[in-house]
Amino acid sequence: MKIFLLVSSMGTGGAERVAATLVNAWVERGDEVTLVPTFSGGGALFYPVDERVRVVPLAGLVEGDGHGLSRYLARVAALRKLIRESRPDVLISFLPNVSIMTLLASRGLSIPVIACEHNNPSVDGRSRLWTVLCRLFYPRARIVTVLTESIVEAFRKMVPGARSIVVVPNPLPNEVFERGLARKEGSERKRVMSVGRLTAQKQFDVLIDAFATVAQERDDVDLWIWGEGSDRVSLEAQIARLGMRERIFLPGTTDALYSELSKARAFAMSSRFEGMPMALMESLALGLPCVASDCPSGPRELTRDGRDGLLVPVGDREALTEALRRLVSDDHLCREMGRQAADSMRERYGLQAILPLWDRLFASVGAKTMRA
Repeated sequence: MKIFLLVSSMGTGGAERVAATLVNAWVERGDEVTLVPTFSGGGALFYPVDERVRVVPLAGLVEGDGHGLSRYLARVAALRKLIRESRPDVLISFLPNVSIMTLLASRGLSIPVIACEHNNPSVDGRSRLWTVLCRLFYPRARIVTVLTESIVEAFRKMVPGARSIVVVPNPLPNEVFERGLARKEGSERKRVMSVGRLTAQKQFDVLIDAFATVAQERDDVDLWIWGEGSDRVSLEAQIARLGMRERIFLPGTTDALYSELSKARAFAMSSRFEGMPMALMESLALGLPCVASDCPSGPRELTRDGRDGLLVPVGDREALTEALRRLVSDDHLCREMGRQAADSMRERYGLQAILPLWDRLFASVGAKTMRA
């Protein structure tokens, strides 16, 4: 089967990580796979992609130096030409901007489009314009996927004309489970880790405040927050104000995330909202004890209502502080919760569980899978 997967970029981020996992799995089993970053150039891919995957940055196909609408229309035209020349069996698009471009470019070509949402449209703050565009264009997709059952009703209200809305969770690569078997916490200091863009959505200011209270009570624990974003300056100022420069670190991005997480005592997520948070999924799969804000959506589903991780109310500094205390002090809790989490994540979100869901989607739109 010839699969096109289109994504805005292949930099850092959860959707990009999922894109790499899927294209690698499909090409490994014998499918012909093309990965198209639509809004970025031909720079290095942040996540490893199998050399058998054809990578075609759309920017390299656009002629001229237009701006604004003319540049966008040139990208649409270039994408349409690429699709017509390659004749894929199915087009998979990640995120609203890419999905709308794909639906425009493929109009009238009789190639099914599966448009994939990677956030919760009821709380992700998308503009009125994007809400209207999704309402207008998404009905042209054969299938729209969302990440959790809790998103379906909100999305159905936003796009009442959608033909089919299907829940397809993010997959986890086999590597994360292999790393989990070898996970060893460092012997000197305990590390609490978090991962994500340094933006208001992630509420790292809440996590920093909560951790600072724990750090004042014991001197053997540090907080590492991996990621970059527009809130770096304000977060650095907060850390300095709390006198925590030697205890709270913002080291930026890393291409060895699994190795870093494997050194941690615990993982913490303080988001206002999510779709299905990849960093939380990966930490649970590694057997890392986790605390997460009970935000819409994802954490409650991933932790099975708190059985595989601690849930705290969104924005509740005191509850997050208490959860962090438990994770850095209770060895038995951490061992048992981590073991249960790793087993549950493998069963529910390993490739062996998620790829058959995609195969059913392909079959429903008339595309046939290839076997190696």
